[in-house]
Amino acid sequence: MDEDSCLICSRIAAIQAGANPYFVAEVETGYIVLGDYQFFRGYTLLLSKQHVTELHYLAAPLRLQYLHEMSLVAEAVFRAFQPRKLNYELLGNGEPHLHWHLFPRYPDDPSPGTPSWKVDKNLRYAPAARPDAAELLRLKQQLLEALLQLPDLNIRATWKSLPE
Repeated sequence: MDEDSCLICSRIAAIQAGANPYFVAEVETGYIVLGDYQFFRGYTLLLSKQHVTELHYLAAPLRLQYLHEMSLVAEAVFRAFQPRKLNYELLGNGEPHLHWHLFPRYPDDPSPGTPSWKVDKNLRYAPAARPDAAELLRLKQQLLEALLQLPDLNIRATWKSLPE
C-alpha cells in the first residue's frame, strides 16, 4: 500500500491541515490521536510519522525513540483515565501503516478477559461510542494534561497550537 491510498497517511494529512478533530499532540516520531469510537474511554493511538509497515523497518535510533514515546503516551493514558489495565496493540493487518492502539480497560468492562479487538463490533462501533464534540474536548484536555506532565516527552504541537 502506498502513501496515497493509506488511511493513516490521510489522517496525518488532516492533522497537518488542522482538520482532524481527534488529534491531541505531535511528538518527535508520531501523532497522538483519540480513537473515533470511545467504547473504551480514553482509547488512544500513536500514528507513526514514517509510512512503514513493520517496526523493524525503522532505523534503530528512530525505532527506540518511537517505542519510548509510545510507552510515555501509554503512561499518560493511564494517568489521565485511570483504567484497571491497558491493552497495547501493534497489528497493522487492516491498516499497514505503523501505529499503536492503547485501550484502557475498566472494572465495568463488559468483556474483561477478552482482547479488545474481539469485543463485539456492534458495541465497539455503536453510535453511542462515538463522542460528541463536548465529550471529545473533555477527553482531549484530560489526555493533554497528562501528556504535559511527562518531562521526557517532547511535545512539538497540540490541537490548541494548530490554526483553526
